[in-house]
Amino acid sequence: MSNQQLKWKKFTLETTEEAIDLVGEVLMENGISGFELEDNRGLSEKDKEAMFIDILPEMKDDGKARVIFYMDIDTDAAEEEKILKNIENDVNELNTFVNVGEVKITETITAEEDWVNKWKEFFKPFTVDDILIRPTWEKVEHEENYKMVIKIDPGTSFGTGLHETTQLCMRQLRKYLKGGESVLDAGCGSGILSIIAKKMNAGYTLGIDIDERAVEASYENIKENEVESGIEFVAGNIIGDKAIKDRAGYEKYDIVVANILADVIIPLSAEIAPHMKKGGLFITSGIINSKEKDVVTAIESNPELEIVEITRQNDWVNVTARKV
Repeated sequence: MSNQQLKWKKFTLETTEEAIDLVGEVLMENGISGFELEDNRGLSEKDKEAMFIDILPEMKDDGKARVIFYMDIDTDAAEEEKILKNIENDVNELNTFVNVGEVKITETITAEEDWVNKWKEFFKPFTVDDILIRPTWEKVEHEENYKMVIKIDPGTSFGTGLHETTQLCMRQLRKYLKGGESVLDAGCGSGILSIIAKKMNAGYTLGIDIDERAVEASYENIKENEVESGIEFVAGNIIGDKAIKDRAGYEKYDIVVANILADVIIPLSAEIAPHMKKGGLFITSGIINSKEKDVVTAIESNPELEIVEITRQNDWVNVTARKV
């Protein structure tokens, strides 16, 4: 089977610790969803406790960082050159307000199996408040001591729960979901937010993602978490695709959660209200703080939506709105 293994071009972008999150945002805006962020900062005692490790690694913090991202080896050469040039230009534009370093991009080739197994080395059990999130391939002692346990294997999809945007959405779900509500997960990734909703006794839940592999990963993860009843996933784009919009249904959802990109939330804000019940909530994240104003403006421009809350974690933002 190894000769059928997918191959990927692996790119390493040299940058700085202070710019690393913004560079990740640039990659997502350029359609790159598979990437790793690496810096030389040692783990804090809080990180150590949350990740269940005993020895902190010795790391020399020189302020430098790397963002590793991937493209299919069969990507058209002209398209690849365009994407890389756009990434380089966009990152260099950040230099007006943050030191982005040398912005040097180097290329290698890797197999999909190598990519998946590489990041798995860094995905360890951690907690978000009283929720334990762990890889499906690891065990944690005394799991019964946690309010909730989520087992995740994202595959090649976004959504381990470690990113601030996912945690912002998790906390909003815990705040507003009381039980029985219907939920639409727009951009479901690994299915983590759908799983959390179901574990909080949500009613019918539908996850939508443009990536077929995300749908496959989500179905595997709901099996692992034993929340298969009343939950479905479908591949497609709810923005502008009538077949997907019809599949989702209208006036149907008490809660819509969208942990995607600011540049996707903006057009989604104009189209999501017909799928929501009156009084329903639209919980959004994936918003870097530099895009907060744009998202707020987009939501406020829809007369069917009113913003009820904005929360933040580090450089990332959640905007929660209600259908009036």
